[in-house]
Amino acid sequence: MVEQFDVTVIGAGPGGYTAAIRAAQVGLKTAIIERDKDLGGTCLLRGCIPTKEYLHSAELANTMKHASEFGIEISDFKLNFLNVYQRKNKIVSQLSKGVEFLMKKNRITVFKGTGRLEGKGKLSVVGADGTAQSIETKNIIIATGSATRLLPGLEIKVPRVVTSDELLELQQVPKSLVVLGAGAVGVEFASVFNHFGSEVTVIEMLPRIVPIEDEEVSKELNRVFKKRKINVLPNTRFQSVQVNENDVEVTYLEGDREGKITCETLLVATGRRPVTDGLSVENTKIEMERGYIRVDEFMRTAEPNVYAIGDVIPTPWLAHVAAKEGCVAAEHIAGKNPHPINYLHVPNCTYCFPEIGSVGLTEAQAKEQGYDVKVGRFPFSALGKAKIIGETDGFVKIVAEAKYDEILGVHIIGPHATDLLAEACVAVGLEATAEALGTIMHAHPTLSESVMEAAEDVHQMAINF
Repeated sequence: MVEQFDVTVIGAGPGGYTAAIRAAQVGLKTAIIERDKDLGGTCLLRGCIPTKEYLHSAELANTMKHASEFGIEISDFKLNFLNVYQRKNKIVSQLSKGVEFLMKKNRITVFKGTGRLEGKGKLSVVGADGTAQSIETKNIIIATGSATRLLPGLEIKVPRVVTSDELLELQQVPKSLVVLGAGAVGVEFASVFNHFGSEVTVIEMLPRIVPIEDEEVSKELNRVFKKRKINVLPNTRFQSVQVNENDVEVTYLEGDREGKITCETLLVATGRRPVTDGLSVENTKIEMERGYIRVDEFMRTAEPNVYAIGDVIPTPWLAHVAAKEGCVAAEHIAGKNPHPINYLHVPNCTYCFPEIGSVGLTEAQAKEQGYDVKVGRFPFSALGKAKIIGETDGFVKIVAEAKYDEILGVHIIGPHATDLLAEACVAVGLEATAEALGTIMHAHPTLSESVMEAAEDVHQMAINF
């Protein structure tokens, strides 16, 4: 007998499993399909979670290297990278099992295999052994995510040429690492392996690193990278690579000047692509745009009762975005009339060192949109708590509209920036004014005081700067 469901989700990453749980919570009989052997998707298995474990270990190692600055003498300190690698795998396994538990708790049926669209209300699940089973479902949510993208002419050759997927499986630290691409993935791995002791070079074809961030944030990260002896090459194009037995020779074009650099490992961090292969979307009314699935504000595709969320649609490639999109899709299927997502309020987090967190408009974007802009800034170097923990690089920058004082954007680079961003998201989401944010009392001594001081600085009223 063919199983029947109210909604079936294809893909068990953060977007997919969140959509499935929300669908079950609102009373829909739900199934989820995943072709990986474990649940959790790229974020949990090969992305957000393992990289942040590496980052934490790397920052701890860096703190121990400088322990004497805090009055602590450590002898015979060394990095055991194999233990770091094993701890990363343990955490990933625990969290993946947690997702499995949530499926059972919410009575969600899990199918292992590749989901395929077989016509209205019909799906097939093709297992690893090639066998297929059929599912009947009233609604479908596509949440198949994204995969790493290689530049033309490049191919993976572990351990010499890798993407983030393969780099996370290396069991020793490369002595030298060249990173192609200075977006979030590139600068995060550059920071991690710099702390682990690699000699790191970052190549970026655009004029500045982390190019989607506010220009002042990019400049500050560039300054800190240089201070930490990370070599940064902006306005530089990758030309070719020669893979040898023990190293890789990378040829690049910096302006009109050709250069070469030799490294032990080349990390290709030049972007990702949406994964729609195997779905059979060509047999539906689903509309595609540059490889992405087109949806409306409720995540509906042009095919009736088929929704899409996460990295397969042209919205920010972030786990928390996919999760919220999953909730919108599930609630719309259940007739709950959910609020569409305001993508101007998406928090952006980059876990480099120092961290970057931002929400809303950059100063340049605000001016391009015609706003009369006022800006407030507060450096962590003026903050007591930052001095105590020994992390004084960076600042908080608030972009406000001059006439009504509404906060248009908040940009943070510094210690725990991604945690401090939560307050900024609330302020931007509730259309708070800089005056209101600056008036709210913040505890002392904390890192959060920097947000209050930056808000006060919009009106030149910061106390400690």
